[in-house]
Amino acid sequence: MSDQNPTDAFDYSKTLLLPETPFPMRAGLPEKEPQILKSWEEMDLYGRLRRSARGRDRFVLHDGPPYANGHLHIGHALNKILKDMVTKSQQMLGFDSDYVPGWDCHGLPIEWKIEEEYRSKGKNKDEVPVVEFRQECRAFATHWLNVQREEFKRLGVVGDWANPYQTMTFHAEAQIAEEIIKFAESGQLYRGSKPVMWSVVEKTALAEAEVEYHDYQSDMIWAAFPVRAVAPAVADTAARDKLAHLKNASVVIWTTTPWTIPGNRAISYSNRIAYGLYRVMASPADNWARVGNTYILAKALAESVFKQAKVEGFELVADVSAGELAGLTCAHPLANLGYGFDVPLLDGDHVTDDAGTGFVHTAPGHGREDFEIWMASGRMLAERAIETRIPYTVDGDGRLTKEAPGFEGRQVITEKGDKGDANQAVIDALVAAGRLVARGRLKHQYPHSWRSKKPVIFRNTPQWFIAMDKPYDDGTTLRQRALKAIGETQWVPESGENRIRGMIENRPDWVVSRQRAWGVPIAVFVNRDSGEILRDPTVDLRIIEAFRQEGADAWFKAGAKERFLGPQYKADDWDKVDDVLDVWFDSGSTHAFTLERPQDFPNFAGLKRKVDGGADTVMYLEGSDQHRGWFHSSLLESCGTRGRAPYDVVLTHGFVLDGEGRKMSKSLGNTVAPQDVIKQSGADILRLWVAASDYSDDLRIGKEILQTTSDAYRKLRNTIRWMLGALAHHDGSALPDVATLPDLERLMLHRLAELTPQIHAAYRDYDYKKVFAALTQFMNVELSAFYFDIRKDRLYCDPVSAPARKAALAVIEEIFKAVTTWLAPVLSFTAEEAWWDRYGRDGSVHLQGFYAAPEAWLDPALDARWEKIRKVRRAVTGALELERAGKRLGSSLEAAPVVHLADPELMAAVEGIDLAEVAITSAIRVVAGEGPATAYRADDIRGVAVEPAKAAGVKCARSWKYFDPATADPDFPDITPRDAAAMREWQQRHAL
Repeated sequence: MSDQNPTDAFDYSKTLLLPETPFPMRAGLPEKEPQILKSWEEMDLYGRLRRSARGRDRFVLHDGPPYANGHLHIGHALNKILKDMVTKSQQMLGFDSDYVPGWDCHGLPIEWKIEEEYRSKGKNKDEVPVVEFRQECRAFATHWLNVQREEFKRLGVVGDWANPYQTMTFHAEAQIAEEIIKFAESGQLYRGSKPVMWSVVEKTALAEAEVEYHDYQSDMIWAAFPVRAVAPAVADTAARDKLAHLKNASVVIWTTTPWTIPGNRAISYSNRIAYGLYRVMASPADNWARVGNTYILAKALAESVFKQAKVEGFELVADVSAGELAGLTCAHPLANLGYGFDVPLLDGDHVTDDAGTGFVHTAPGHGREDFEIWMASGRMLAERAIETRIPYTVDGDGRLTKEAPGFEGRQVITEKGDKGDANQAVIDALVAAGRLVARGRLKHQYPHSWRSKKPVIFRNTPQWFIAMDKPYDDGTTLRQRALKAIGETQWVPESGENRIRGMIENRPDWVVSRQRAWGVPIAVFVNRDSGEILRDPTVDLRIIEAFRQEGADAWFKAGAKERFLGPQYKADDWDKVDDVLDVWFDSGSTHAFTLERPQDFPNFAGLKRKVDGGADTVMYLEGSDQHRGWFHSSLLESCGTRGRAPYDVVLTHGFVLDGEGRKMSKSLGNTVAPQDVIKQSGADILRLWVAASDYSDDLRIGKEILQTTSDAYRKLRNTIRWMLGALAHHDGSALPDVATLPDLERLMLHRLAELTPQIHAAYRDYDYKKVFAALTQFMNVELSAFYFDIRKDRLYCDPVSAPARKAALAVIEEIFKAVTTWLAPVLSFTAEEAWWDRYGRDGSVHLQGFYAAPEAWLDPALDARWEKIRKVRRAVTGALELERAGKRLGSSLEAAPVVHLADPELMAAVEGIDLAEVAITSAIRVVAGEGPATAYRADDIRGVAVEPAKAAGVKCARSWKYFDPATADPDFPDITPRDAAAMREWQQRHAL
């Protein structure tokens, strides 16, 4: 350089070891991610994961099947991304973590779509052979399964997409049929009569999980049931005048379902409520509640009842005790139409005096609590010669039957889901009979079908049930088995245990039948004379084997009854049950034909859970609504057939709301489609949003939230990009002996050793928000804003051979391996892109285990010292920021501040440290003491005062540090001696 003309400035920038990487700053995820997906498929990433993990303990995330009907919504994206994070993280924690996706393919929603197509073409479903109809349903489900499969894969979810489970495959249908046959063989399956939620529009019973509540305006009535008789025990002890009053009184009930009055068979009261006998003293001339009428009411509700009845004056005649109520028998208010039976009063815990009259109109065919108190009172009713049979007053079309005299043919709800004429007909009849006290309308939350969005009714129907409380041969009941299994399961979050426990404790028998065509039939035969289910292993095996070969269609083909019964049974003696199973039974049986069928899913061969004495774990993961859905049905199915839960861990997540916390709906225009987010920003942005959210609660998503997520992603990506650029100059030399490393490098290794158990534990606990928070803090604050910021000068400007520079690169290599593997379950595409950029495309970051720093790297004393050094650094940085803001200083390298340290501990900490290098200044002078009053002091840092000052000397043309020109190398007078040494090496490499 000495022969260079001083006027010809040398371009030193080309001699700097600046970052070099093809890893772009702009991610371009929408274009890049599909390329990565294609590479994963070409390299058979799923297969390589299985082969690499062979022999390890297993962690199986058994997929809760989405419904094969329509495009994915944001809730699907949340669910599948969470599952993928679990699966990938458990694999990287050292398990053989397998994920086989699945689909729920039977059921009403698909039937509904095919029927809609029929209606649009003027086609009558009833004229189509059932097997042909089922084949159309199968084709519909297959189409949407394939659509959804590609949409799920686009999220970066790795699994056995080539061999998913489907509830409609022949082997699955056969297994589902075998599972219900097991319940029949154990005597738990029975045909009974019970009120169930019934969709008139869809003509099927609905499970609780298929019902949602919406506002609905109901007719409400107050009706009088005249007292017909008083028990002798009451007559003997009651005063004569009170007895007369009771005999002439009426018990008043309140209901919002007038159409159920024909089904009334009792009145319920509570022994905890105070009742009174009231007389009407004044009312309008044409009023339904006339002067002189006497009514029995809850004392707390009498005033409100009379106000509704337009009664202007009333008096309390006498108190009425629970014992007196128990002895009353009423007449039905429509006795004149053929309801001449006695109506008893029953003491029920479900009765309150919060609203109504304190009495509950009890129609056992139209309500769960009504049914339960009626059945519990069976012996007493029989002793009083009261008929206990529950009538079928409403048919499947929502019309009143002949068992509702005077109202046959009246509609409760029309086939379109509108209110029918039954309510008005009953009200008119009550008025005509003089038994209506008052009427009104009430807007309230009422059950609706979640598919048709139309109101449902409770109606007594013949259905198939699985008994909750009938003992098995071992003396346990299904309820007891399920409650025991709940206690043996890990629930994440823990509150899930109490939620499902309460549901199991209080649930009725399980209704498993549906009156539809697209599903697995309840493949049993019932004797026409005895009503008993045929239990014959030979017949059962014949059915199951046929299903395996032909699917459940075999049950609906011509001649099926004779074929399956065989020659040993006379077909005319048996009824073939054509009801299909509730789809919750289908999905509840998925463990049986997936996890327990190595013939169809070889990867699960030899799976042995901890509950069976093995070391393998099975997790179920779904939304919190599945405590009453899939978690619930799977628990009952497995406990009923195997005596234990099908899972070891159950993890639940919340629902997705918009950015303002509102439920998403098309009418509000606040939906966020995952396809749109992916198209605009990429799937990794959605994945980071999931990881950054508290999934145990409801999650929010919207434009601003996604922008915040994108900003967070950009910072993480830029940190990774800088490391890749710096490592382009790394010669691959191994990490030196840690004891020989500079303090700052040892500090970074200490942080890796600190983070290792934190990150691993967070992944073990499925706490991805903690992973996100820890890595964001580490990468943004400790790496980008601190370590990398300090080390840029050394990495860019030091001689290539400088040991300190090589040490920094070796440490950055460790940091890169750590953050890419730790981020891989979350930013699956970006981590893979970075890994390939550094190590080539032969492998995959997903084939790695989580990075684990040795505990020997922990150095708490060093960490404590650097906490003090960083305090001093923050004070210096704060002082220089004020100088730059006042335009008294440009770059921090123009500064050479004086730092006053009054704290001896801080003074000891910075001793031997190149504080100018740490603070990125050209020089720093450290002085003991408080410093002048004019010095800068940070409010949160005591004992540090900083006097800003300009650096002396000249500016280095290469590193831009200010230095004393007298110290310059004569061959390189315009750069520092350090830079001169680097230039000599550069010249040697470039043969100058």
